[in-house]
Amino acid sequence: MKLLLIEDELELRKSIRHFLELEGNIVEVAADFAKAEDKTSGYDYDCVLVDITLPGGNGLEIIRQLKANKSRAGIIIISAKNSLDDKVKGLDLGADDYLPKPFHLSELNARIKALMRRNKFAGEKTIVVNEIEIVPDERKVLVNKKEVVLTGKEYDLLLYFISNQNRVLSKSSVAEHLWGDHVDRLDSLDFIYSHIKNLRKKLLEKGCEDYIHTIYGIGYNFKTNT
Repeated sequence: MKLLLIEDELELRKSIRHFLELEGNIVEVAADFAKAEDKTSGYDYDCVLVDITLPGGNGLEIIRQLKANKSRAGIIIISAKNSLDDKVKGLDLGADDYLPKPFHLSELNARIKALMRRNKFAGEKTIVVNEIEIVPDERKVLVNKKEVVLTGKEYDLLLYFISNQNRVLSKSSVAEHLWGDHVDRLDSLDFIYSHIKNLRKKLLEKGCEDYIHTIYGIGYNFKTNT
């Protein structure tokens, strides 16, 4: 998953980022309101973790902007301000969950996973698309009940395609999802072709239908219906 962590406390920001990256996520960070506003207006995320009190502004305004821009990101408020008013305001604005500080990182991770299951896969712990079966908690993929061994990037790519099946995805959006803000430093996006080629090959070898289609000059489409 591609996550945005909006948190001004340095040590907490570093520990959350490290933990969530070890779980296989792409984690971008913003330490103040201006950076958070820049990130949320320019990039798409699966989930945004928002602190309420930020240098230069208020996290509630970030939530308001996300909703005004019809962002599809899940939103979890992480804040030491645990008053009822703050919680109610955040949820009323469209946040999906509220986790008061201090919290265990394992609980935050569980909340993120649960939110993604609700938002993208109707709460199911196992994702089934025709002959493809994915167990996100184990990062495990089966095709026709046979396990497919994928690299981390190939797994992330497959989950991104399935989360957006039958939608045309631009090459740049795929690159951003796989590499986060590091993609701005790359000279070429040709590496995406290699990842998609390898993913397609591994799926086909297990008898999977060829769902991945190239839309020349635009991007890709994981097409599961006619």
